[in-house]
This record gives sequence, C-alpha cells and structure tokens, in this order.
Amino acid sequence: MSENRFKIVFDGALLPGVDINTVKHNLAALYKSEVAAVERLFSGQPVTLKHDLSQLEAQTCLQALRNTGIDARIESEPAIELNLRDVGDHPPAAAEPDVAEHAPEYAPLKPLGIEGRIGRLRFLAWSMVLSLVTIAVVGVFALIGLTLVSTDSTAGLIIGGILAFILCVVFLITSVLISVQRLHDIGWSGWLWLLNLVPFVSSFLALLLVAVPGARTTNRYGAPPPPNSMAVKLLSSLWLVLIALLIVGAMAGGISAIQDEYENTLESSYQSASATTDEIDVEVEPTANSTADAAEQAQPPVDSAQE
Repeated sequence: MSENRFKIVFDGALLPGVDINTVKHNLAALYKSEVAAVERLFSGQPVTLKHDLSQLEAQTCLQALRNTGIDARIESEPAIELNLRDVGDHPPAAAEPDVAEHAPEYAPLKPLGIEGRIGRLRFLAWSMVLSLVTIAVVGVFALIGLTLVSTDSTAGLIIGGILAFILCVVFLITSVLISVQRLHDIGWSGWLWLLNLVPFVSSFLALLLVAVPGARTTNRYGAPPPPNSMAVKLLSSLWLVLIALLIVGAMAGGISAIQDEYENTLESSYQSASATTDEIDVEVEPTANSTADAAEQAQPPVDSAQE
C-alpha cells in the first residue's frame, strides 16, 4: 500500500489581525516574485500551493506558509491510478518552489525605517547605542561651545545652536522609529507612541515596551525579527550596569548627605553648649565680687580702749 499524500490549499483567508498587503509582500518574498504575481492567489477560489507531500512535509510547508500570514490548510490527495490509455503528450509541469526552503522565517531589520519589528532585547540594545552616540556628540558640541564662548564668536554660537537643534531632531526621530517597531512586535499600532506626550503615561508605556513580549509568529506588521546576536545581548545588558551604577551612586549620595547632616548637628550642639557655658561664667563673676565685698565688710571692730 502506498503512503498517503497531501496537498496545501489556500482560498484567500488570512490569519486574524494580519494585513493583506503585508501578506502579499511576504508571499512575494517567499516565491521570489513580484507582488502582482501573487494577486491571483486572492481570487477567493481554492488554489493548490503544494501537492504530493508526505504528512511531515505538509506540516512543515503549512507552518512556513502560515508565517507569511495566510490561513492555508492541508487536504489529502486521492490515490493515483495509472491508466495507459489516459497517458498522452503533456508538457512537464513547472517546478514549484520549495516552500520550506525559501520561507521568510524572519523579517529583515530596518533600523531607520518605520516598518518592521524588533524584540525587547534589540529595543534595549538600539536605545543604548542611540544614547551612547548622543552623549558622545553632545560632549563634542559642549567642548566646541566652550571654545566659542571663550572667543566671543557670535556667528559660531548661532551655528552651534542650529547644530544642537538638528541633533535633537535626529535623536527624537530615531527614538520614535525604534519605539514604533517595538510596538509593531507586540502587535500594537505605532500611533500609540503619542502616549509619550501624556505625563505619567509615558513612563508606563516605556515599561510596557520593555516588559511585554512580542508575537512569535507573523502578525499584521510582518514576520518576527531574527534571533538576538551576542552584540545585542551585550548592549542590552549595559542597561543593568547603568541601573546598578545609578543605585550605588544614589546610595553613596544619601550616605554622604546623612553624614553631613550628622556633622552639622554635632557642630550646632557644640556651639550651643559653648554659648551656655559663657552665659554661666558671666553670671558667676558678680557673685564672686559680692563675696569679696562681704569679706571686706566683715572686718573686726576697732578696740576703743586701745585707742
């Protein structure tokens, strides 16, 4: 008995929450063709994407196709009975692409694009790189600004102010792009970044971007991002080092403030004690003078007989 064979059938249905334009681009990348070439797959009629597959091959191909966002299904194929009378001169069938081999498992990274997805660690790593670059550029600009101030160059100060404004705009745009891609990975709209403009809500949103994991499969913003490299893991771990340094610095500053307050309290107490001692000495002096006067007044009386 021959092994049962299966085929992959698609009738235009999509997975929940997936955009049709994103699916078309994913399928075009899968079949290495133009987007217009895959339009015929969305006619609403059942289309066989792959046939004559074993059960394992069918499951593998189905998972690869689902990663593009389509809701395909597996159907069994009827057994083929060979009849020599039905054999004719037929042109060879066109070779079908190996779906499992060319499946777009991961979406390409677009650091400076608004499309695409990035995970939590890559979000932290890219944010760290952006922060380090910004700090370095700001340091250079600060040195140049101090030089211009010392030379009293008005034109130089104006140019420096313009460059500083451009730097702030570039930093803001890059930060927005990174945050939008992180929102896409979760499955949320990039317009939610505008919540950063709301006080207190911005802190809560930043915590969600770091804490909420992304979708492991394709969503309406594309395939999942590639696995994290060692560089991404190292850069993201720098945030732990930075947070530890901030905690240690805050504790050291708090201990120093407590010591200063304790020393000030001791000094105040010492000064108060000294002032009290001076007041007591001032009060004792009149008492001593009064005692001397009393001794002088207590002299023995003069003997009248001796006189």
